[in-house]
Amino acid sequence: MKTAVIVFPGSNCDRDMAVALETVTGNAPAMVWHRETALPDGIDFIALPGGFSYGDYLRSGAMAARSPILAAVTEAAGRGVPVLGVCNGFQVLTEAQLLPGALMRNAGLNFVCRTVPLTVENSQSLFTAGYKAGEAIDIPVAHHDGNYFADAETLDRLEGEGRVAFRYADSVNGSARNIAGVLNDTGNVLGMMPHPERAIDRAHGGTDGLRLFEAALGVLA
Repeated sequence: MKTAVIVFPGSNCDRDMAVALETVTGNAPAMVWHRETALPDGIDFIALPGGFSYGDYLRSGAMAARSPILAAVTEAAGRGVPVLGVCNGFQVLTEAQLLPGALMRNAGLNFVCRTVPLTVENSQSLFTAGYKAGEAIDIPVAHHDGNYFADAETLDRLEGEGRVAFRYADSVNGSARNIAGVLNDTGNVLGMMPHPERAIDRAHGGTDGLRLFEAALGVLA
């Protein structure tokens, strides 16, 4: 099992993500700097971590989405390699058009940092197979730009195709239809604002994030 974490200038959850991947796989991931033009050979799983790439200048994730390594990430996603984007990683995936929609400034303009209740909407994807549909879980959030937006037609399509992976139980940031995480049309790319890597150990206050990694990486093992 070979995994990779993409590191941008401003990433601050890359080490947390690396710990989560190593906890589940037993192997340290490759830490890939954003200026690289290729991924290491044989990568089975790619993670784009949280943080503030390029200081969130222009728009969150907009500059990182133009980094050289994104071409390789896009090519790998097209081949079916699982790609997980968390928080800033989710923003990068939408800016790179690997996922639909956009992440805007939170409603109320406040930074939100707390553990929030989520509902698992789709338990059939490789990322969510460790949960039950409709299950309530708790995962931390920490963001200022997590207000998910898409037009009504796109939202209807996401709902109809079962591509809403997670939904906030309460309104956390003003996201359309309380969407917290979405899948691409083939189910191998997941973007989510909550941080599953911060919920893999009892010392974190909960382990509801662990099953996401176990499912995604277990399918491939």
